Amino acid sequence: MKIEWEKATDEAVQHLQALLRINTTNPPGNEREAADYLADVLSAEGYDPVVLESAPLRGNVVVRYRGSGEDPPLLLLSHLDVVPAEPEHWQHDPFGGKLVDGMIWGRGALDMKSIVVMQLMTMLLLKREETQLARDVIFAATADEEMGGKYGAGFLVDQHLDLIQAEHALSEFGGFPVDLGGRRVYLCQVAEKGICWVRMRARGRPGHGSMPHQDNATVKLAEAVAKLGRVDLPFHRTDAVTEMFEGMASSLGGIPGAGLRLLLNPALSPPLLRLLLGNHPFASYFHALLHNTVSPTVLRAGNKTNVIPSEAEVELDGRILPGQSLETFLAEVQAVVGPGFEFEPIEIAPPVETTSRTPLFATMAEVLERHDPGVAVVPMVMVGGTDAKHLARAGIPCYGFSPMCLPPEIDFLGMVHGHNERIPIEALAFGVRVLYEVVEAYCSRGTEDH
Repeated sequence: MKIEWEKATDEAVQHLQALLRINTTNPPGNEREAADYLADVLSAEGYDPVVLESAPLRGNVVVRYRGSGEDPPLLLLSHLDVVPAEPEHWQHDPFGGKLVDGMIWGRGALDMKSIVVMQLMTMLLLKREETQLARDVIFAATADEEMGGKYGAGFLVDQHLDLIQAEHALSEFGGFPVDLGGRRVYLCQVAEKGICWVRMRARGRPGHGSMPHQDNATVKLAEAVAKLGRVDLPFHRTDAVTEMFEGMASSLGGIPGAGLRLLLNPALSPPLLRLLLGNHPFASYFHALLHNTVSPTVLRAGNKTNVIPSEAEVELDGRILPGQSLETFLAEVQAVVGPGFEFEPIEIAPPVETTSRTPLFATMAEVLERHDPGVAVVPMVMVGGTDAKHLARAGIPCYGFSPMCLPPEIDFLGMVHGHNERIPIEALAFGVRVLYEVVEAYCSRGTEDH
């Protein structure tokens, strides 16, 4: 039976609008309602989904399409929670799911309820087509990714691994195009930086605010924070980033391509970033790909204006490259701020890295290139974090693959977690078809085809 893609798109739009109207802002999350919605849709199609609560109202839904079992399963992983929105800064209600000028508006339209719907439609179409597969396809829509995933993917890995165990996973953050020097390039995530959230504390001598002295904890901390804001941590060249830059350089060719390769040179990288990119949004991204980074984010000191406090602290958002650790990160920070500070880890998650040299990645590239001729598909390293870090603990390599053919006026990176988040219907339609075709093609092949 031939799939009616226009009809599938209309159905996807309806599901996305329904999910956007369910407020799953995290905190507190309250993903159970969204999980129940998906379970109802899947049940109506003949599936037998399971909804698992990791805590009251923290819902996760898991379901499986059965293949022959010749090959191990493929996992489609998404999350149902969203970050807070500031309605006063939006043109339309962030939880209205409104359709305006061919775009669906709402918090989660890009991150990542649209991908939930792409994966949902893949499951529905597999069932309707009675597709014969060599491997199972598992759908898991989870809670809590925006706050670390403890009640979502982490919960499933720790307590229900048998339900999601797979050879590979597809999730966020990749499969979207960027304009790189006039060349349209699709970035597909193969690695992400690790998390080192740390509390840095300074101590000093307390006293009356009317009698300043040189052992002021607030001043010590302020000076250290200023240094961290001005000084780059050391350059690091990693395999995953090298592969990404080489892929982009090959796509660009000529002088721009050669310039990208030179960014991998520790001596030339800083001036080249300033010269080639200036204030371009890729400048800070490329910088983060070549260094461990640290951002002071939360400051605390004192509780009364006329009292010099005995301690002051700052929370640091540290991100580390593959091959780095908490110990190497702290050593780099201490080299900047100097001695006399205490460090207390808040949350630590190691970097995640997998290879692009797999049949699955090749299938992703082939389908993207077929539907958007002339593009390049390049492995990407993400500087933020996703639920891939939980899958890594279970030995499940994960690709960021949420295909969207976005127009130039939609700034994916700037709109995620920003105001007026929205997705064009055409981009959703593209994602529904591309993801289904990737899953169908990859999962239909037996071991001998790999």
